[in-house]
Amino acid sequence: MAEVCPFRGIRYNRETIEDLAQVTCPPYDVITPQQQEHYYEKSDYNVIRLEHPLPVVTAKQPVHRKYSEAALTFQRWLGEGVLQVEDYPAFYIHDHWFTFLGEKRRRRGVIARVKLEPWGNNIYPHEETFSKAKNDRLQLMRACQASFSPLFALYQDSKSKIGKILAEASQDKPVIKFAGSGENHVVWAVTEPEFTCQVSEFLAAQPLYMADGHHRYETALAYQRERAHIITSEARQSLTGKESFNYVMMTLVDFSDPGLVIFPVHRLVRGIAPSALARLEGQLERIFTLKSVPLTENLVSSLKYKMIGGALLGILGLVPQSLILLRQRRGVSFEDLMLKNHSLPYKNFSVSLLNHLILDRMLGVAQDSEDIAYTVDVEEAWQGIKEKKYQLAFLLSSPPPEIIKTVADAKDRMPRKSTYFHPKLPTGLIINPLA
Repeated sequence: MAEVCPFRGIRYNRETIEDLAQVTCPPYDVITPQQQEHYYEKSDYNVIRLEHPLPVVTAKQPVHRKYSEAALTFQRWLGEGVLQVEDYPAFYIHDHWFTFLGEKRRRRGVIARVKLEPWGNNIYPHEETFSKAKNDRLQLMRACQASFSPLFALYQDSKSKIGKILAEASQDKPVIKFAGSGENHVVWAVTEPEFTCQVSEFLAAQPLYMADGHHRYETALAYQRERAHIITSEARQSLTGKESFNYVMMTLVDFSDPGLVIFPVHRLVRGIAPSALARLEGQLERIFTLKSVPLTENLVSSLKYKMIGGALLGILGLVPQSLILLRQRRGVSFEDLMLKNHSLPYKNFSVSLLNHLILDRMLGVAQDSEDIAYTVDVEEAWQGIKEKKYQLAFLLSSPPPEIIKTVADAKDRMPRKSTYFHPKLPTGLIINPLA
């Protein structure tokens, strides 16, 4: 059973920070260097200084000290009262309002501490990860002994039991309410024992599926092992398992939440050998039916979230000024063509087909190649082709939320960069202390 607990989170002091839109930012992994500078300029108290600090270089000591500087900043803000620790353990209900396809939507989550477990013990990953991102997060966690942004996980509330409990609790006055960048945020800190007991008991019985934050979860596991190792043998005897480093902060969202939006992640590819590119169309025709559609601005705009007519994927750059749509050819079994050590849901997933059948087998491009770029923006993909920065762009449809559960339940993982959850959870609403 998963252990889901309230906790004494750290929040910005509203008497000191009146507008939280000036001090929050997105998670570190979607922030460009230009955006990083922008958030630094927005406020001297923007959480970017903790979540994604700029390197500190001095004349006497020309080394990067960004982690220690982040730790000093964090402690200074706590000492000055810019940040304050919650008086009592709380679950935080977070309503995230945004506009999607011209419609106002709300995604409701519960921010909680979740007991760390190895993957597969009630907590399931849904996609593969890159290892190089983990070291940065581990060094920051060591220095600050805190985590500044929640992971994003999904659970199933088929009878809306938890939904009714959250709806009742959200009638009270929120502790956070602000708008910025076209989004609105409302947060309630709920401490009542009956509520916390109901939420803990319900979520304990549900498997949790990681949506965003695989790297950070694996970093938290590494940090947990590290902390347990450095504790002396005498002190280890007094450990209860309830120590804060045994937990990770998550925002938990129901699979059926109407605000759950997933963007596809398109691939731009270069470095393809001319001979491989010349053979590609013929190779594709053995597995897929191909249809060429003339490119127009309206067509590109319509491809933001799904392919035309249910096509598996589309290709830009193969035929000039055309989009090539791929559908499964009658009589062709993807299962027979894919890697044997993967589940059936994985083998029929569009990103898997692209990675294994087209990129790897036909084009000879490895999945971790630096010749592959990723974007959720179709306009950016098309621009990359027009400017000849890339040879081909592969466009995909938004994966349905249930594919995450289906693949994870089959003890499998979707390929890297299969999903992009929109909008990203903000960093700086609640901070999780680990000391």
